[in-house]
Amino acid sequence: MPNLSSQRQDPTLVAIGGAIRRIRKLRSLSQEKLALLAEVDPSYLGRVERGDNAPAILTLKKLADSLQVSMAELMADAGL
Repeated sequence: MPNLSSQRQDPTLVAIGGAIRRIRKLRSLSQEKLALLAEVDPSYLGRVERGDNAPAILTLKKLADSLQVSMAELMADAGL
């Protein structure tokens, strides 16, 4: 289901999603594998990477842990 909220494609969400995608690719992980490791739905991960969904802080923590980076490193990669 598409997210029609006003937050969709917010520059901050796009930056975070881009950082997750870059790090995921550096780790040679597919979206499916990262989703499995982080215990999130693969389609949800795709929406996060596109900046269509705003992940909760605990979801970001699970993604960062699964990517083997700290939350600070993830935010720095996003330029935040």
